[in-house]
Amino acid sequence: MHYQNITTEGQLREFCRDLPRHEAIAFDTEFVSEHTYQPVLCLIQVAAGQQLAVIDAMAMDDLSPFWEAIAEPGHETIVHAGRGEVEFSLQTIGRRPAGLFDVQIAAGLAGMEYPAAYSKLIGKLLGTPTQKHETRTDWRRRPLSQRQIEYALDDVRHLGPLRDNLHATLKRLGRLDWLAEEMDSWQDEVQRSFTQERWRRVSGNSGLDRRSLAIVRELWRWREAEAQRRNKPVRRVLRDDLIVELARRRSADPKRIRAVRGLERGDLRRRLDEIAAAIRRGLELPEADCPQAIRRERSPQYSVLGQFLFSALGSICRRSQLAPSLVGTPSDIRELIAFRTTAVAEGSGSRKVPKLATGWRAEFVGRLFDDLLAGKRAVRIEDPTSNHPLVIEPR
Repeated sequence: MHYQNITTEGQLREFCRDLPRHEAIAFDTEFVSEHTYQPVLCLIQVAAGQQLAVIDAMAMDDLSPFWEAIAEPGHETIVHAGRGEVEFSLQTIGRRPAGLFDVQIAAGLAGMEYPAAYSKLIGKLLGTPTQKHETRTDWRRRPLSQRQIEYALDDVRHLGPLRDNLHATLKRLGRLDWLAEEMDSWQDEVQRSFTQERWRRVSGNSGLDRRSLAIVRELWRWREAEAQRRNKPVRRVLRDDLIVELARRRSADPKRIRAVRGLERGDLRRRLDEIAAAIRRGLELPEADCPQAIRRERSPQYSVLGQFLFSALGSICRRSQLAPSLVGTPSDIRELIAFRTTAVAEGSGSRKVPKLATGWRAEFVGRLFDDLLAGKRAVRIEDPTSNHPLVIEPR
């Protein structure tokens, strides 16, 4: 396998000078995220035209020429499950890759399993076997073996053919606009989650009131700063369940904090005053500045309808060559039901429009579910032995 091995910043600048002129650039990254605050980028593999390249990201300090080339308009950027790649680009230059085509998302829109592993897509669409070794490689270690490099290059050299196969399928199905919309909205979500505070992702906070949520937010901010200072994964600094327990107790007394099981670690005991100060900030915050609890519809009727309509959704999607898990979840369906029923009762006002009521999802299934909720359509069993036993028809 012929490839260019890029190990200096001079080589990188020269390689990236002509990179944006290609119509399509496929790339992948190898990184390690288990031990540090931010993932450690170790390797970038690139396929552009007839060129293959391996960029040793650990051998140089400035990788911005690559990300600038990827973000420059005028080409298509091909990835598989590219969230990490988008985040690296945002982190380095504050811009997204240009013309992003994620083959995993495209495969879901073409009726394949979602999210599908790269090896499954290659096997099913290209009929090509892939290497199974090196899946647990520590990509920080040097030197890399030839076997490791070939494994890494396998992650990009099939991306172009996969894109062409899926593009043809989506064109036949009339879903290229759906893909463009999904790529835009997906990248918007990645950028929001990358740039905004993500304290609401602390697991177990859903039952807390506003004051306790204010404490969760302050503890989350302290944990982020401490993890960044120590360059440690955030949950190795303070676990989510401990944040929630401290928020429930609402005490900034170091003695009471010390009594919480799980806070006996030496590094946490040395930070008890800082943890207490974070809790105190949450306790002293004016009520008007405390975060609102997110309203979640928990009606048992919504749960029953959500599960029932999710089964119908699966049948609809499989008939239409579309991955149900890409379209929506039972939770998404419950949100749609709650939005429609409360909108009738009290007006939708400024409430956030559910995912199933916007864009291509509304076109495909949202309006259909609206008709079901309004009694204009009905679900019946057509053939219990069929792979698609449910049909939806006018009443």
